[in-house]
Amino acid sequence: MNPPPNIDPGTVYSDNDVVHWLTNDTRDERFIDNIFAEMCIRLQRAGIPVKRASLHILIHHPQWLGARMMWVDGMREAEIQRVDYDVVGRSEYIGSPANEIRDGATEVRENLARDASLGRKHAIYDEMRAKGLTDYVAWPLYHTLGKRHIVTFATDRVGGFDDAHIASVLKLLPILALVSEIRIKNRLARTLLETYVGSHAGELILAGATRRGSGTTVRAAIMICDLRDFTRISDNWPRDDVIDLLNGYFDAMSEPIARHGGEILKFIGDGLLAIFPLSQPSACANLLRAVAEARQAVIALNEKNGETGREPLNYGIGVHVGDVMYGNIGSRTRLDFTVIGPAVNMASRLETLTKQLGRKVLLSRAFADFVKSDFDLERVGEYPVRGFSELIELFAYHG
Repeated sequence: MNPPPNIDPGTVYSDNDVVHWLTNDTRDERFIDNIFAEMCIRLQRAGIPVKRASLHILIHHPQWLGARMMWVDGMREAEIQRVDYDVVGRSEYIGSPANEIRDGATEVRENLARDASLGRKHAIYDEMRAKGLTDYVAWPLYHTLGKRHIVTFATDRVGGFDDAHIASVLKLLPILALVSEIRIKNRLARTLLETYVGSHAGELILAGATRRGSGTTVRAAIMICDLRDFTRISDNWPRDDVIDLLNGYFDAMSEPIARHGGEILKFIGDGLLAIFPLSQPSACANLLRAVAEARQAVIALNEKNGETGREPLNYGIGVHVGDVMYGNIGSRTRLDFTVIGPAVNMASRLETLTKQLGRKVLLSRAFADFVKSDFDLERVGEYPVRGFSELIELFAYHG
């Protein structure tokens, strides 16, 4: 995160100067946390005694309900903390200003200098009193279509904020709402693309790679993984149990892949397709490291599932290396950003062969040549592979 630009300590602003800056001079700043921090500093220069401020936003993310951006006097950058979905059931949220705003309050104001027994009861107020703050105010920040976020300000000024201070800050809120909504939606678009197509493909799409048929040739290690006996499991288990099992399995497989530089392009029912571009010098070795870590993660998952009577999960992985076409494929109105080509087909066929040959991980000779000096591989033999005219030499990796 880039810090806000330098502000001359001697510069004195009016509240109108802050409004003008927020309206006209923030268009080149990408991140709302930087804008928020600089806005607080400029408010101080305008004579508004802000000591602490926070911006709470709801986000669409598979793991996080939202994020809190906290600025405190003396900070050049706002501190960002992600908030998980379970927070709404915890004491830190129940009865908090955020809870009141979410329940419909249009303002939460608390005189922190008065006797604490006379005020609202919540740990956040005790924390602010302990830090010498005297006044606190929170407002909803309205985005389009009824979406409400939260912004808060606190001061340590004797007597708290006066009416002029409050009026000056309120004048900023509609502009802050517009400025923040643009940045949050930009971040939301990026997050959704990363969630559904992967980070690299998401960057390409945001950069304009949206035309059907557009793409490039990439040399990559390809990994296709499939869960064994899923049809039987899905036929016999309750729906929620099946979803929970799949999520646990995909976590075990996916997190090592991402950690070692791979990109999951898609989940296919109970399987996944991932690539490790050879532009990374250790791509093939990284793929096997990810496979080894995934194996340990599945063992741990099976132990956990065994405690509730679930059967252990088994899987097969096919690995090959080669050139793939990486880009947009689909109908005129519905595209998929994926990889295709003979190398992908080979990886898929090897995954199928894992069942026949009783190995969890099968590697083609082409892939094995990249890693055989550094990893212990078992030569399995030469086998016919459907769709390929020549016998393919195969190796097993036991991680």
